[in-house]
Amino acid sequence: MTFMVKPTLVLILMLLILSGLMIAAIFHGPSDITLGKALIILSNAWGWPMPLDGVRPWMQSVLIDVRMPRVLVGALAGACLAISGAVMQGMFRNPLASPSVLGVSSGASLGAVTALYLGLASISIWALPIFAFTGAGLTMFLVYRIASQRGRTATGTLLLSGIAIGALTTAASSLILALSLNNWEVGRMIVYWTMGGLEGRTWDHVWLLLPFATLGISILLFFSRSLDALLLGEVHAASIGVDIVNTRRSLLIITAALVGATVSVCGLIGFIGLVVPHILRLIMGPHHRYLLPASAIGGSITLVGADLLLRTMAPEKAIPLGVATAMLGAPFFLFLLIRKRWSIQL
Repeated sequence: MTFMVKPTLVLILMLLILSGLMIAAIFHGPSDITLGKALIILSNAWGWPMPLDGVRPWMQSVLIDVRMPRVLVGALAGACLAISGAVMQGMFRNPLASPSVLGVSSGASLGAVTALYLGLASISIWALPIFAFTGAGLTMFLVYRIASQRGRTATGTLLLSGIAIGALTTAASSLILALSLNNWEVGRMIVYWTMGGLEGRTWDHVWLLLPFATLGISILLFFSRSLDALLLGEVHAASIGVDIVNTRRSLLIITAALVGATVSVCGLIGFIGLVVPHILRLIMGPHHRYLLPASAIGGSITLVGADLLLRTMAPEKAIPLGVATAMLGAPFFLFLLIRKRWSIQL
């Protein structure tokens, strides 16, 4: 069942929700920083000088160097994952398609884990994203080639091959983890990346993810009409001048880059690209002109909100963010499978 509302109103409301969540996430934390002092710190950071009465240096460090990068990385990562899922679902005309289901996320994770195991991540900040991009790209290319025959892609084969390749790359990551257990530090870093999270994110991670997120999302927005055409079938899309092969290739490269950049910064965070676009499609309809930006904003809301919820409900447990999103997303994925089976039977 689809509940259609005005897309512009939904986008405005989502932006307001995202702004509120980001402000709450920046102000919330175990350190005793009052709202007034936090506003003074932010005002001075943004170039509006105010007297620093009662504000200590550690307060500025916590707010500016710890909380703000964490929130910004979460917002960027959620946007990248959700819009990648929306593109894949539209491109393959299947609501079950997503970076995690198609194995792209686990492929990117394998690339990042390989860089960590080889010690390249400590040599250059670009080693991790390059390996993650390569893993995501190779996985997506392999899945796409297996499912494609004579220029057409079988969605059933696509999902099955994605699950199979995803299981293979996950097993390879586990093998690398087993081989690295003798080195405690390397093993700890690999475990951290495979579970995903926003702890310890710095401004370096923000500047690493920001250009890929802004450029990739901006380019994907220009493919909204092509994705709308693909929803009606490849024959219709070709009849109105859409280059199906080049369009799919471009979309796969961009989504792989977005997923690779996200995994290289946050680790493996699944099901955001599956759940968020599907819910928004039920609310706003299938038109990608609105669905793509809504998915990006919705992904940011989901990831920032989930991280804030974990920090509020279990501040001392340190539950990995990737584990929490998987626990919420997996039941929803099963619901989609059961619902699709019922619709076929009816």
